[in-house]
Amino acid sequence: MNKTDKATLAGLYIAKFDKKALTALGFTGMWQAFNVIGYSLGSSPAAIKNYRDEFDRLFPDNPRKGWQRPLKTRSENIFNEFNYLEFSTFTDLIKSFLLPNYETEKAVATIIKSDNSESIAKRLITGKAAEEYFKSNYHSVDNFVNLDLIDTTSLGCGFDFKLYNASMFYCVEVKGLSQNTGNILLTDKEFSCASEIRNHYCLFIVKNFVDKPRHQIVFDPINSSLDFHRHENIIKVINYSATI
Repeated sequence: MNKTDKATLAGLYIAKFDKKALTALGFTGMWQAFNVIGYSLGSSPAAIKNYRDEFDRLFPDNPRKGWQRPLKTRSENIFNEFNYLEFSTFTDLIKSFLLPNYETEKAVATIIKSDNSESIAKRLITGKAAEEYFKSNYHSVDNFVNLDLIDTTSLGCGFDFKLYNASMFYCVEVKGLSQNTGNILLTDKEFSCASEIRNHYCLFIVKNFVDKPRHQIVFDPINSSLDFHRHENIIKVINYSATI
């Protein structure tokens, strides 16, 4: 299923279940859902809204009239194939699009009690949605023009992306905030990396997913106007041993 199919299904899900859908994913409003789902799927917020509007007229229980016209062929095929899904199954399908390891998490949750206090929305804003926003918008930053991009999110190296050419490089750590203000956290590795390479380290902070996302850039963040405070948590680990 390509990203357009997934975006279409997200629109159908929101049109059909309305506020119930937003609550299930942890969104506080429609535009937050459009923004976060759109960027997370590599689509656009407007595309998610348009697909919702297209399906709205088929669900008279929601408060919107939607577009008063026949469905496009793709949308009609998606509707016929997936509209029969009940709420929990449809929700699981949408979550599987948004979270790469969702099926594994779900399987583990049946064995152990998982901490589900963090909503899908929050996880996406602080991760995938913010990163996809960066990949769509980093060209607009003067310092990053004509630089090649390497995705290092899976390498655990203290930053999410490296931008470079033959004579210049930047290491970029992406952070996301739901509102215009909020707290950001740096891991010990991120803090150490930023301290070491200074002006070549950049925080790319994506803000205001609840309305219209925008970004703030901070080079050499450890020596900037940001005031970082050290927090140390001691974790108790329990092991079980046996003699063979």
